[in-house]
Amino acid sequence: MQRRKFLKGAALAGAGSMGVAASFPAPAIAQSMPEINWRMASSFPKSLDTIFGAGEVIAKRVEAATDGKFKIRVFAGGEIVPPLQVLDAVQAGTVECGHTAAYYYVGKDPTFAFDTAIPFGLNGRQQNAWMMFGGGMELMREFFKGYNVINFLAGNTGAQMGGWFRKEIKAPEDFNGLKMRIGGFAGKVLVKLGLVPQMIGGGDIYPALEKGTIDATEWVGPYDDEKLGFNKVAKYYYYPGWWEGGPQLSALCNIDAFNKLPKSYQAVFEAACHEANTWMVAKYDAQNPAALRRLIANGTQLRAFSRPIMEASLKAANELYAETSATNPKFKKIYDSWVKFRDEELLWWRVAENTFDNFMIASSTRQHSRSRKSKKG
Repeated sequence: MQRRKFLKGAALAGAGSMGVAASFPAPAIAQSMPEINWRMASSFPKSLDTIFGAGEVIAKRVEAATDGKFKIRVFAGGEIVPPLQVLDAVQAGTVECGHTAAYYYVGKDPTFAFDTAIPFGLNGRQQNAWMMFGGGMELMREFFKGYNVINFLAGNTGAQMGGWFRKEIKAPEDFNGLKMRIGGFAGKVLVKLGLVPQMIGGGDIYPALEKGTIDATEWVGPYDDEKLGFNKVAKYYYYPGWWEGGPQLSALCNIDAFNKLPKSYQAVFEAACHEANTWMVAKYDAQNPAALRRLIANGTQLRAFSRPIMEASLKAANELYAETSATNPKFKKIYDSWVKFRDEELLWWRVAENTFDNFMIASSTRQHSRSRKSKKG
């Protein structure tokens, strides 16, 4: 009898405590957090769900982590500002933030290229390592501050392809007079081989290639290139994109707008950018193999840049770095740090990473070869 009374009392007490919990107000700190709406200008078209999608990943994570109080609306290239003017819009405060590749702005200062990629540089993992633990972030933050901007890692495509060409490129001389859409510092390198570089936003490349305004183009890799339809107007697909071994995308924030955010919102924004940084390269790595198979099945001619082309390009790149360092102190300061880090990374890569990758590639090739012979037999 007494046991029943105890259980009944406990149940009533439990119900009462649940009622109190249900009616208990949310913490004062949550109630006091402001509602903030930002706009993010992307340099990329919505059709490219990975490179544009990284901006959406940031926006969704920020909104979810702040219970909807901090919202970011992402606009595709051209919706608010042209694709190649995102930096300018962020600097001026036209938008609070942008998602872009900083090497689009080498016309202002070639130093911007380090925030994305420079020819014969770092792969994706090495770029992250330099930025996060090799002094790269500190150096780039100091540089971006002069533009009233703070930068965050917000994506990486991994090593890119060398691009689409209407005709075969067999020797360095074949670049002479060629009009090619190519971004960043690579265009300046190839000028030394006679190429005429063109800077065109992603959504405008296909019509330029189709009309013959340009003879060749590079973009990212098989998944995006298939979506943009380059294989329909150019037959030859070259690799590797030696100018983009691991190009980083960045979220750029207007410093004044960022400093006005509560500290917790700042932390959420940075964490969301890191999520996008990982998400993008993983998505490309998952999508590119099948896309390349489809392209080849539909007639694309896959070609490797010849050794003479690679060596001539490397020579031209090193000449350009020396020339630029001699006239641009900001570039030299970062290049000196960057090249030391790159050379150390390459020594390490030879020992474990490259040895393992090469063995696995050779092993897989042999296995597929035996399988094909077995089927024929």
